[in-house]
Amino acid sequence: MATGLVSGSSNLHCRVKLYKQRCHKEASWASGLTFNSCTKKDILRSSGASKFLQVREHEFFRTLITDNRTPFRTITVSCLGNGSSKYFDFAVVGSGVAGLRYALEVSKHGSVAVITKAEPHESNTNYAQGGVSAVLGPLDSIENHMRDTIVAGAYLCDEETVRVVCTEGPDRVRELIAIGASFDHGDDGNLHLAREGGHSHHRIVHAADMTGREIERALLKAVDDNPNIFMFEHHFAIDLLTSQNGSEIYCHGVDTLNSETQEVIRFISKVTLLASGGAGHIYPSTTNPPVATGDGVAMAHRAQAVISNMEFVQFHPTALADEGLPIKPTKIRDNAFLITEAVRGDGGILYNLGMERFMLLYDERAELAPRDVVARSIDDQLKKRSEKYVLLDISHKPSNEILSHFPNIAAECLRYGLDITRDPIPVVPAAHYMCGGVRAGLYGETNIQGLYVAGEVACTGLHGANRLASNSLLEALVFAQRAVQPSIDHMGNSSLDISASASWARPVVPLSLGSSILAEITLRTREVREELQSIMWEYVGIVRSTNRLKLAEQRIGELEAEWEEYLFQKGWELTMVGLEACEMRNLLCCAKLVVSSALARHESRGLHFTVDFPHLEESKRRPTIIFPCSPVKGTWSSQQLHKQLHC
Repeated sequence: MATGLVSGSSNLHCRVKLYKQRCHKEASWASGLTFNSCTKKDILRSSGASKFLQVREHEFFRTLITDNRTPFRTITVSCLGNGSSKYFDFAVVGSGVAGLRYALEVSKHGSVAVITKAEPHESNTNYAQGGVSAVLGPLDSIENHMRDTIVAGAYLCDEETVRVVCTEGPDRVRELIAIGASFDHGDDGNLHLAREGGHSHHRIVHAADMTGREIERALLKAVDDNPNIFMFEHHFAIDLLTSQNGSEIYCHGVDTLNSETQEVIRFISKVTLLASGGAGHIYPSTTNPPVATGDGVAMAHRAQAVISNMEFVQFHPTALADEGLPIKPTKIRDNAFLITEAVRGDGGILYNLGMERFMLLYDERAELAPRDVVARSIDDQLKKRSEKYVLLDISHKPSNEILSHFPNIAAECLRYGLDITRDPIPVVPAAHYMCGGVRAGLYGETNIQGLYVAGEVACTGLHGANRLASNSLLEALVFAQRAVQPSIDHMGNSSLDISASASWARPVVPLSLGSSILAEITLRTREVREELQSIMWEYVGIVRSTNRLKLAEQRIGELEAEWEEYLFQKGWELTMVGLEACEMRNLLCCAKLVVSSALARHESRGLHFTVDFPHLEESKRRPTIIFPCSPVKGTWSSQQLHKQLHC
């Protein structure tokens, strides 16, 4: 793994892979895909919750990848029987806003598999409270939104990306409304636009404090009604299926583990979109749901994708601090409960436990400063005062306003004896959003042919060194749409080789080890996960230093080696897969990417603050790039499982 700061400007796009240049260089497969008297209802009846397509065995054939086009022909697809390989025009990994919005568009041109790790609604989108930022008010402008984004991003943002997102954002919001998303309106009948930290104008479209949930609801309904989209729940993405022809790498789909049936299911597709979200669970406290274990970034890294800006981990300054609640929760939460930025945007004030307002000591914007500033300020207060949380008070606002704007937060706090219309809310920073990820161009393209990315898994250059509040859903919508046309073009220039499934060794479920051994492995893996999270919080948190980062690098390497040695001593083999083991290798991979990137940046910028280089350096205003890892060397965690038999 080679890590470094790219010389030159901060422009993030892989210009040698520009979409227009790529149209004539795609891998050619043998055929298109059509349905033979097969409807979505037929598939539902024949396979229950797992919708599948099974190609008749006598139609299998093989076509090698070449630079020459093979004449188009049609494959008849039958709905009969269960199969371990499935064939689609488009495979989408992730069921958040990026994946679903993309699926709805490309479904007009072919069959789509949406592969999701848990239930379809379980995504970071569903937990997004604040809203979608877009220029929809008469006093606002694209230039204002761009300036706010670039300032919040500590001038590391790619200006072209920022312009594209801010310009196209309003249309993407209108499309959501047309699909059926219902947002709050003011007394004048117009959309109610909120303001959050870092924004100079009111521009946040929202549905109370449950905006993500409303967007997810509307998109899932549209997907469910779409006959060309097939949802595969509880399918954990293991590795991308790739091949190499000269210097070009091609993606042909993804291997998955059905965590309910313990079957390995292979998806062969002409186009793959990674929209798998972030990696919040490399830390012990995160607002992310349990599914956010960095699977997409880790898979892409193993597949030789370029990764960028992983040092920029956003810690949301205000997650609910359970220790400060009158009634303590009876069990540890899977993820921290988010107190939306909009509470501060609506007038919420931060106090330490001595009831001293402290934000003005750190920034003239006070509570409306960008998240990185607020999180570091809270962290400083906690360390100086040896306290475990601070207080966020909105009780000075009228009760009816509080309850109408933040009903979900009010209800959650009330469960634990806290009335936010009268009492301050105990809050503490928690890992929230990854500003880095798989390096993407202006159309969501990657350096791997046929692989596109959108949402938190992607590093588009929009966020720079720090994400502006409510720009994440916006970015996901814009890039999901921008990836559509090149995906359609790639699909049209490719063909589906239904014998290709045999080209890669299959991962295997380790049932042969026996239940007692598997239970021991699971227990040890959970312990390793907690150890990794502890290392990341202690050494790679809100404030960093070179020595502590190097110590983290060493300890993570040792932890990974010890865990892998334990696995193989227990009989684990290179091609074996299990949900928790695969999540663990992805968490280890992402943690190493974060540490490596942090060590490469010798300045403090945005979310990356280090005491050894406390100042912002203009000469270092460029993205961190992690080039593809070696396909041969490395640990079990760093290798694609389906390639193990060929190493």
